[in-house]
Amino acid sequence: MLVLEDVNVHYGSAHVLHGVGLEVRAGQIACLVGRNGAGKSTTLKAIMGVVPLSHGRILLHDDRIDGRAPHLIATRGISWVPEDRRVFNSLSVEENIRVAAQATHRSNSARRIKEALEFFPDLLPRRRSLAKNLSGGQQQMLAIARALACHPELLMLDEPTEGLAPSMVNAIRVGILASRDRGVSILLVEQNLRLALSVGDVFFVLSRGRVVFRGTRAEVQETSEIIGDHLGIGKVRKFSQWHE
Repeated sequence: MLVLEDVNVHYGSAHVLHGVGLEVRAGQIACLVGRNGAGKSTTLKAIMGVVPLSHGRILLHDDRIDGRAPHLIATRGISWVPEDRRVFNSLSVEENIRVAAQATHRSNSARRIKEALEFFPDLLPRRRSLAKNLSGGQQQMLAIARALACHPELLMLDEPTEGLAPSMVNAIRVGILASRDRGVSILLVEQNLRLALSVGDVFFVLSRGRVVFRGTRAEVQETSEIIGDHLGIGKVRKFSQWHE
C-alpha cells in the first residue's frame, strides 16, 4: 500500500532522514520504533506532506504522493494523528468528529460519527462534552476517532499512548486492533514497546535517521539484544500475551 524509497529530509542544514525505506502492506500494523530524536515523527510528517523531501519518493498504491499538499494526501486515504492530538477544545466530541467527516465526505456524516464513536465506547456518554473537558486519554481517543471518521485506508499514529494511564493505554490498543479488523492499515510510532509488540505485524527500527532493522514481531524478539541497544532499553522481553 505505502512505500518509502530512499527518503531524505533536511531541516535547513540539518540532515534528519537518511535514505529511509519502509513498506506498509494492506491490512497490516507496521510499527516504527526508535529513541527520541531518531526521526520517527519526521517520517510521518514527510508522508503527510508537512515537510518536503530533499531526495527519494513516497508511493501510495504505486502513485507518487510526495510533493503534494497535505490536504490532497488526506483525500487519497491517509489520516494522521500527531503527537499533540490537536483536538478542537471549543467543540464537543461529536462536533470534532463531524468536522473531519464532512471535510472528506459531505454525505452520511451522522453514520460516520456513529461508526467512529464505536471504536471508543468511553466517548459515547461524552459525545456532547467539550473536548477541553476530557482527560488526556479521552482526548487521544477523540483524535483517533476523528481520524477514523475520514474512512482512511492508512491511519498514522504518533505516540498515541504517551503519558496515559494503563487503562487508557489498553483502550487505545483495543481501538487500534478494531481499526485493523475493519480493514484500516496502520503505521504506528510508539515508545511503549510492550504495546507495539502486542499489536504490530512488522517493525522498523529507526536510529539517527536511518532504518537499522526491519522484521516481524518474532524476529524482533529473536534479535532482542541488538534491538534493545538501538532503543536504549537493554534486552527486549518476550511478550506472548497482553495483560489488561
